[in-house]
Amino acid sequence: MHRENQVPVKNKLLAALPPKDYRHLIANLEQVALTYGEVLYEPGERIKYVYFPNDSIVSLLTLVDRHQALEVGLVGHEGMVGVPLALEISISPVRALVQGTGTAMRMKAAPFLTEFRRSHALQRKLHHYTYTLMAQITQTAACNRFHDVEARLARWLLMTHDRMQSSPFQLTQDFLAQMLGVRRVGVTKAARTLQLNKLISYSRGNITILDRKGLEAACCSCYDVVKDMHAAA
Repeated sequence: MHRENQVPVKNKLLAALPPKDYRHLIANLEQVALTYGEVLYEPGERIKYVYFPNDSIVSLLTLVDRHQALEVGLVGHEGMVGVPLALEISISPVRALVQGTGTAMRMKAAPFLTEFRRSHALQRKLHHYTYTLMAQITQTAACNRFHDVEARLARWLLMTHDRMQSSPFQLTQDFLAQMLGVRRVGVTKAARTLQLNKLISYSRGNITILDRKGLEAACCSCYDVVKDMHAAA
């Protein structure tokens, strides 16, 4: 991870702040590049920074038996990584793993807490965002239990596309299996079905969405539930 300069801020949470509140934040914000596969936090680790993604994406993973991981949340330009700090908790309960390479605005924990306590506008935005993230996590838990892999993969690809706003994605089958909590063969079968239906193109870890409307029809209702909550917030 390295510092980047003079890259426009695209994070919607920061953009929604009143100019006065944003000016208080900007002195302590730095633009950084986040790289696919980079781990920002591990469960039980102290949160040293918060991240406001611009065009990067970060997966929130819960660990089971210290080695198996399952994605429970996805953060892009709509939010912030490090939400526990907004609840006055400095320890991460999840692994924060960069899923999509890009940039983010980073801020050290101490100045973030100072500004968070001072700015009522930042408090309101982060309280709303925390609610939608909690809703996403609970909906994802239900989705993982009740919906088939094909529908879950379609949902996940749509959520990723919303945040990256580009295609193709560079994602391996192993990575997708970890995100969805299934065996690699399950991902292969689901991706092949979506490809046969000409909804996606999948080759050598590159996924291109060919038919967005068709993919929306193939995914489960969980996608619309979470998307509507973000829109309402």
